[in-house]
Amino acid sequence: MGDVTTTDDQLETYRSELTGYCYRMLGSVFEAQDAVQETMVRAWRSLDRFEGRSSLRSWMYRIATNVCLDALAAGKRRALPMDLSGPTSGAVSPGAPLDSGTWIEPCPAHLTGADGDDPAEASVARESVRLAFVAALQHLSPKQRATLLLRDVMAFSAREVADLHYVTVASVNSALQRARATLAAHRAERADPAPDSVQRVLADRYAQAFSRFDMVELSMLLHVDATLSLPPYALWMRGVSDIQAWLNGPAIGCKGSRLIPTIANGSPAFGQYRPRPDGPGFAPWALQVIKYGPDRITGINAFRDTDRLFPLFGLPSHVPD
Repeated sequence: MGDVTTTDDQLETYRSELTGYCYRMLGSVFEAQDAVQETMVRAWRSLDRFEGRSSLRSWMYRIATNVCLDALAAGKRRALPMDLSGPTSGAVSPGAPLDSGTWIEPCPAHLTGADGDDPAEASVARESVRLAFVAALQHLSPKQRATLLLRDVMAFSAREVADLHYVTVASVNSALQRARATLAAHRAERADPAPDSVQRVLADRYAQAFSRFDMVELSMLLHVDATLSLPPYALWMRGVSDIQAWLNGPAIGCKGSRLIPTIANGSPAFGQYRPRPDGPGFAPWALQVIKYGPDRITGINAFRDTDRLFPLFGLPSHVPD
């Protein structure tokens, strides 16, 4: 079996890219971490049966794919609020929260390879980890999802994917063609995102405007059809006027918030902290994952699960005055 330490190190080199793969498959960063840990355990236990007829990477992906397919066997499909209902007025109550397992979760860059050293690979990783892309993947069957990701994102050959799935190359190509067609039908937003430099400028202006609660500046930064969603609530709204109605109405407690920058799903994002009503400082409120169009912000996804998400993104549990 070879040197134990060396072999263990070799398996660990695939943890980051496997986490990105499992996240795209499952739509949950926490389930992805569990799936990768299970993959590592299965790989270690069966290492003596690895005969080297395929690469170690292919073998690891075969195990990870099987773990994900097992997890998806119940037919559960995660979503964003926009996938569940139509937009509502910004002046209404958000209603009751839904179970956390309903939602696609945001993911930090260091877990998906979106912060890699190779610019081309990092660019592909960022584009394929956007929330809209991960949401569209949920419309594919689990095996189609795996085939498309392995071919178009992880850059495996058709032969390698065929060997991984124990099917023919023709079967892989057919599944890939169907998966691409389904994915295209569910990705209505075709506008290319802004270059990184423009995103940083938009993010900086947005943080300042939101902290000042400057509705005039926010209206200039937001696309006319921008969306705002609030997982774990099914409520979401479209358009600057409804977003402003939400901020000036039910969300007026956000006035005076502090935003701490981070990176989520390949783009600048923010940990939002609202003023504490019962004392000094600011308390965690939401992880804001921003969607950037060519020259405007086209979406704000405010995830309220701060107890789990803020530690994952390295965000503090409290911000002083």
